[in-house]
Amino acid sequence: MTPTAMSMFFTSLAIGTILTLSSFHWLVAWIGLEINTMAIIPMMTKTPHPRAIEAATKYFLTQASASALMLFSCLINALQTGEWGMNTPPSMMTNPLSLALTMKLGLAPLHFWLPEVLQGISLPTGLILSTWQKIPPMILLFQISAHISLTLMVILSLTSILIGGWGGIGQTQIRKIMAFSSIGHLGWIILILKFNPQLSIFSFALYIIMTTAMFLSLITLSSTKMSQISTSWTKNPALTTTAMLILLSLAGLPPLTGFLPKLLITLELVKQNMVIFATLTMLASLLALFFYLRLTYIITLTLSPNTHGSLTLWRANTKPYVMYSIISTMALTLLPLAPTILLM
Repeated sequence: MTPTAMSMFFTSLAIGTILTLSSFHWLVAWIGLEINTMAIIPMMTKTPHPRAIEAATKYFLTQASASALMLFSCLINALQTGEWGMNTPPSMMTNPLSLALTMKLGLAPLHFWLPEVLQGISLPTGLILSTWQKIPPMILLFQISAHISLTLMVILSLTSILIGGWGGIGQTQIRKIMAFSSIGHLGWIILILKFNPQLSIFSFALYIIMTTAMFLSLITLSSTKMSQISTSWTKNPALTTTAMLILLSLAGLPPLTGFLPKLLITLELVKQNMVIFATLTMLASLLALFFYLRLTYIITLTLSPNTHGSLTLWRANTKPYVMYSIISTMALTLLPLAPTILLM
């Protein structure tokens, strides 16, 4: 794919996201989502591989179904209220609209497309799909959070946390593991959306930082399977150590950044007298902790057989990446912000 085409697709992604984020009209927001979808599909198929074509087809059909449900819900809402604005009073179509947005996000039980699509595309495109493409639907959910059914959000969040942990246990493909990790993290984020939208957006920002850092590590190491990442220590020991710490941060272990959203969300649930749900989410997140620790063990505590001469042969000369260093530092050391966030 030529640089001109790539720049055009990246510009379309930016335009679609900005259009959705700045709109107060449901039709304009829907147009922005469609621009985003149309821009990323050619990026998925830039390598003409059958798996990439299959992933792009699945993504297109799923997003088209979610967009049709969203447009239908907005149209019925406009017929009932006479307005297309996002601040209209709640109606019977709020729940279908929420389901359409959660389908675009890949939340369980509407998650079946995400692991398969992420497995069939390249790591850079997977990074865009796991971070940038989730921003517009998440902001739209944030804008209608006051009208969403609490029961629906709790069911979707608990199901996502459970499936996000359970689905990743038996996987050997790292892209599928990252897909189930995304499902689990988004479950934590929407669990608190009804009570504290600002905390939900903050947790979403931390999720984007940690996921970006992990994908950049995988891109630099050129690893897509566990067997490849187990030999990465001889290629780049420092980067492998950083990837291990980022995995522990995604797992939510202190004193890393990933512990911050889980701590704040649990405290907010206890404050809202939802101790039972806080306990269930923490128990369900133990499933995800298992496969994060499994990946950590494979990365750092196992070493493939190497002769003395092959150690220098495997070691790649990689130039420093300033952006990767900044993202990795943020993904590991933002926990001291917790007192400031609690005061806010």
